Amino acid sequence: MNLEREIRVLSGWLMLMVNIAILLGGVALFVWFIFSCVAADRTGEFPNFYLLVASLLIVGPGVLSCCGHFTLQPNEGRVLILFGAYRGTVRESGFHWTNPFNTKQRISLRSRNLNGERLKVNDKRGNPVEIAVVVVWRVQDTAQACFDVDDFEEYVRVQSESAVRYLANCYAYDHGDEGETTLRSGVEEVSAALQDQLQERVDKAGVAVEEARVTHLAYAPEIAGAMLRRQQAEAIIDARQRIVHGAVSMVQMALEDLAEKNVIELDEERKAAMVSNLLVILCGETEAQPVINTGTLYA
Repeated sequence: MNLEREIRVLSGWLMLMVNIAILLGGVALFVWFIFSCVAADRTGEFPNFYLLVASLLIVGPGVLSCCGHFTLQPNEGRVLILFGAYRGTVRESGFHWTNPFNTKQRISLRSRNLNGERLKVNDKRGNPVEIAVVVVWRVQDTAQACFDVDDFEEYVRVQSESAVRYLANCYAYDHGDEGETTLRSGVEEVSAALQDQLQERVDKAGVAVEEARVTHLAYAPEIAGAMLRRQQAEAIIDARQRIVHGAVSMVQMALEDLAEKNVIELDEERKAAMVSNLLVILCGETEAQPVINTGTLYA
């Protein structure tokens, strides 16, 4: 495993002035050689070719040295490689100069978003569900990102898909056991588990996962209709339970008030009839139609 080494390089402005001075010196020697050629032509002497050789020896390295300049913006890094050997990483923004033979590989250190595609996976209970996530990540170790994996961006994408599939298999979509975390109810816990699982997988690439969130969660189309009917049935059952519980409480309160205030004395049969009528009125889905009884229960 490669580890990042941060190094400092020379100021680009200082080396720019040095390179300009070198180039001007080489140009001056070449001009001197031209004047020497003109003078030699007049006097019949041989030109001073040492000046030409010196000018070429100065201008050539000067031009090569200019190739060592590079700039860095904030939250950027340059990985320096010299003849296949990792020399270090420059993180300080600004205008710099390094050995022109160094290969300078630029890497962005800014946070990036990975908007994952919708995946069809099976949850803990085997139900097919659709899930998609968004991952916020950044490069933390430039050496690992460059040398330990082939393409760190593709590596993060593939590992995020693998982490999502693993996570979906660990949780039920909904309707878990009492106290059980599900994909729908435990959003924060599921997101934290996804981030931990993904961080463990991308550590090798020198990547830090800053946030991972589920952006889409639904049953697969082939079972969505059946699951919707189940949810509707459960909602109806819950509503009925509340209605019946409230109706029984109201009937009990009515009987207790009648007995306490001595409004009327009811035997067990009349109480049963009254309870039946009140429950029908309170629990019915339609409005009750009053029926006037002109007789008695014992007629």
